[in-house]
Amino acid sequence: MEEISNPQDSGNPFGNRLPVEQVAQGIEKVRQEIKKTIVGQDEMIELMIVGLLSKGHILLDGVPGIAKTLTSKLFAKSVNTGYSRIQFTPDLMPADVLGTSVFNSGNFEFKKGPIFSNIILIDEINRAPAKTQSAMFEVMEERQVTMDGHTYPMAQPFMVLATQNPIDSEGTYRLPEAQLDRFLFKIHLDLPNLEEEILILKNRGSETENEPNVVPAISGEDVLNFQKWTSVIRVEEKLIQYIATIVVKTRNHPSLYAGASPRASLAIFRASQAFAVIEGRDFVIPEDIKRAAIPAMRHRIILNPEKEMEGISPDLVLEGIIQSIEIPR
Repeated sequence: MEEISNPQDSGNPFGNRLPVEQVAQGIEKVRQEIKKTIVGQDEMIELMIVGLLSKGHILLDGVPGIAKTLTSKLFAKSVNTGYSRIQFTPDLMPADVLGTSVFNSGNFEFKKGPIFSNIILIDEINRAPAKTQSAMFEVMEERQVTMDGHTYPMAQPFMVLATQNPIDSEGTYRLPEAQLDRFLFKIHLDLPNLEEEILILKNRGSETENEPNVVPAISGEDVLNFQKWTSVIRVEEKLIQYIATIVVKTRNHPSLYAGASPRASLAIFRASQAFAVIEGRDFVIPEDIKRAAIPAMRHRIILNPEKEMEGISPDLVLEGIIQSIEIPR
């Protein structure tokens, strides 16, 4: 297999081969730091890491009490960079998130809101109304905020980790499709099994401290380098066609009212590169694409009303689509 040029300058110490082992080692340190406190939820942790490498945003969906917020905080603090938490509530206004102009000494001065950080935890994102949700569109997609005719770029790296309770919970709103489409992954979280529940009691039941101690495993500069190297992981032409075929097939599937957008194709492409680098490879294989496809599309498709009434899940439809397409050899 041919080697890929490093996106860094030509004088870098790695020559012309990607340092995927260095990325994998750094990511494993992050994983182990989180696992000191969190029991189970291995898939959630891996997908959050993939989101970081892919420059994507993550939506965590599950009932209260299953460590969505705690895991997000530990993940953010395992990276030595800026961190901000925003609690979404029904009375939250866009200015509370983005910032506002303040009159000071005869001039208006823009006071930045809590969104101006590196890793942003938005807790219970679906408790805020549509007006506040719309304020997130520009910053999530374009990584900038426009206020009073001025554009303020976000510091890099920039990532949104959002938690939400199921939409049938009291006091929740359904997120707009345009906002859902801006999340790389939607991660469903299940309740722990018996063995995991026992471990949680053993590990956390006698704790007196509310805040677990987290040691940053990688720096913000490490993250930027990892993202650059991930973005040039090789994806062969036949695998690009495989991604496109999966996504296009959702657009004319009889069980779906609306299929996935082109953002879904890009999400699967970038996430499959991240899965490859985590495994220590500088090339993508079909299994990487299959692992990325469902979490990247489950929030981007809409079931027909008949299928919803039958209790069919988006994941089940997507699994059928993936299985119906021949795997490239």
